[in-house]
Amino acid sequence: MNAWNPALYRSWFVVAESRRLKSEPLGVTLLDRPLVLARLQSGELLALDDCCPHRHAPLSAGRVTPAGLQCGYHGWTFGVDGRCTALPGLPAHACKPVVRVGSVSAMEYDGLIWVKPEALGSAGSQDLPEFLRRLPTGSRRFTWSTTWKAHAVDALENFLDPLHTHFVHPGLVRGDGNRQIVSATITRSAGVLQVDYRGQPQQGGWLYRLFESPRELERAHFTAGAAGSAQLEYRYQDGSALYFTIHFSPISDALTQVHGTLHVENRWAPEWAVRTLAWPFLRRVARQDQEVVEAQAANKTRFRRDAGVSTELDLVRPSLDEVWALPSGPLTAQSQRVDIML
Repeated sequence: MNAWNPALYRSWFVVAESRRLKSEPLGVTLLDRPLVLARLQSGELLALDDCCPHRHAPLSAGRVTPAGLQCGYHGWTFGVDGRCTALPGLPAHACKPVVRVGSVSAMEYDGLIWVKPEALGSAGSQDLPEFLRRLPTGSRRFTWSTTWKAHAVDALENFLDPLHTHFVHPGLVRGDGNRQIVSATITRSAGVLQVDYRGQPQQGGWLYRLFESPRELERAHFTAGAAGSAQLEYRYQDGSALYFTIHFSPISDALTQVHGTLHVENRWAPEWAVRTLAWPFLRRVARQDQEVVEAQAANKTRFRRDAGVSTELDLVRPSLDEVWALPSGPLTAQSQRVDIML
């Protein structure tokens, strides 16, 4: 088992797309903890440790019944709070033993299933960061999922870092030969990181040429309340906006589940057009990011390295480490502006 920062257990993580959870239970792993998800006949969402306390069979191999999630070995059944609700074979007059399975908070939002590893408690979208809650209703164009062989923090940094795009995505996103001075304003307060980039209304890559228009702002979001989630927000001079959100949920320190969404606001972009025209380019970008982050992870293991050398150009890594590293504290409140060649 790996030592995770205890603060992460109070954070929400995406563990599956809602459409994956049907009539059968679904096994997932978060922060090295095997869990089982199930949608009960009452409509409630259940998230328990994937281990029956009787003979330790996986509950994900069981089935949903009117009484709850039933183990496939001896039929012991459990409710949302993890308490045993039925014990087949026990006479009606017999006293049922007080048995329960570890439970965690779970909810569904934006087509995704979210889990907070902390003990079962209240769950609602109001617990999520504001940058996720404000996504316009009906604006989601697609959801995709994959798994990267890398640590979640390195994957998060890759997504939020614009300075790798010239080399990992040459021609698609940016190129090293046409850099411009861009103003970056970094704001950190109350567990929230926001970076605003201004001064680059146009990019030279094919993604911009084919699908975008002059930008007003590029903004990066991250917060400790959903420590695996990050968003790139693009606001355009014509009043439209795009929101790329990626959720990095650690299965282990070397394996990360990745869920991404694209939301579009005030812009012609029907789902069929995004999937047919834009997704092939976006998929290529995602694969390039996966390749470089997995190569990074393999090389860190090969050389037994952890932290790297950082400079003032590494705008987001200090905030990520404050949330994910051991020991850690809340994000340091500060605001600063730097100029970078982007």
